Amino acid sequence: MEIALRGAYIDFKDNPFRNDPSGCLVHESDAIIWIRDGKVLQVGPASDLLPQLPEGIPVTHYRDSVILPGFIDSHVHYPQTPIIGAYGEQLLEWLNNYTFVAEQAFADKDVAREVARFYLRENLRNGVTSATVYCTVFPQSVDALFEEAQPYGMRLMAGKIMMDRNAPAALTDTAQSGYDQSKQLIERWHGKDRFEYVITPRFAPTSTPEQLEAAGALAREYPDTLIQSHISENKNEIAWVNQLFPQHKGYADVYRHFGLLRERAIYGHGIHLTEEELHLFSETGAAIAHCPTSNLFLGSGLFNIRTALDAKRPVHVGLATDLGAGTSFSLLQTLNEAYKVAQLNGVPLSATHAFYQATRGTAEALGLQDRIGRIAAGMEADFAVLDLQSTPLIRFRMKYADSIEEALFINMTLGDDRAIRATWVNGACVYDREQDAQQEVRA
Repeated sequence: MEIALRGAYIDFKDNPFRNDPSGCLVHESDAIIWIRDGKVLQVGPASDLLPQLPEGIPVTHYRDSVILPGFIDSHVHYPQTPIIGAYGEQLLEWLNNYTFVAEQAFADKDVAREVARFYLRENLRNGVTSATVYCTVFPQSVDALFEEAQPYGMRLMAGKIMMDRNAPAALTDTAQSGYDQSKQLIERWHGKDRFEYVITPRFAPTSTPEQLEAAGALAREYPDTLIQSHISENKNEIAWVNQLFPQHKGYADVYRHFGLLRERAIYGHGIHLTEEELHLFSETGAAIAHCPTSNLFLGSGLFNIRTALDAKRPVHVGLATDLGAGTSFSLLQTLNEAYKVAQLNGVPLSATHAFYQATRGTAEALGLQDRIGRIAAGMEADFAVLDLQSTPLIRFRMKYADSIEEALFINMTLGDDRAIRATWVNGACVYDREQDAQQEVRA
């Protein structure tokens, strides 16, 4: 099947954190994105490509908009959707008072399905086309998410939490059952459609050394899977890890010891990593998921993205909502908070840096840069269409914007889900704002 999109688009041909940003952003004010069988066949100026399109090919024209690579969320807990916006407290209190209570309901697959269905639709309303997702300890919570995602054709990565201590009995597995259930899920889902399985120990304090060893064994058996967990989010958490694993040099060394630091391993937060630990991340190829709205909501701290990306020992960084301690499905709102955090760290984040981070930068952190995160020939056709006139305030403010960089910055600071006009996944339009609004009215 062949289709085409017409309109302004942006892409990133290089990393603006390591190169001159002005040479990294690609912008065409009137372009054609030619799609065949779910992948970009060609992209370029409309004046060049329109005459080449086959006769009768459908062309969807987006005006007053910019077509972006689909947003990628590198760290999110879909089972926490029902507790988003709950009174925060701090990390460990949040887990005990909200997370562990909410996740017990996911023993019921019908509950998991309902939440997964809502979670996925909210992603698409916000232009999020791919995500790396934590499920719960229950294998059926993984099945529910992948099953609900199948009709959309999303590139989705997810895994069952492994957790055999320091949690309610109803939420714990064992080292052996966690291994066995994860292995069964890998065999069932990894590589099916556009799905990938993610080996998912929740974080070091809720896994015994035996379970972390089992997770490492899975990582050796399935080297092309992703790994996800948490690290250095909260100072009390770090002290707890040091008490539980006194024989190790620190938090990162725990994961290294069990074979869980490698390429395609991504760890949420990393706010308080030491320089030695950042070197370890750089050497192993492991990545950090930057979760600004969650870090602020729980008072965990200010992650310094520039420090992590330091060219002397660069660490890959993905952008993440971290729902439900994170407070928005919108990657635009997440970028808004990331900008403020960067300001407080004394290292402003331009729109070029920010949108790179939400697209190609996160794809690189996940080892998926050859598939998603760009609009270029051969890439999977996942796009978010950003409406540059989505609210009265943005419409007014845009009258005074004199560059694509300023237009993007306005929308990342003032925009939200209303700014996403359409979302395309695997070459198909899976969300259209106007049609969605009409359906809501009819309902």
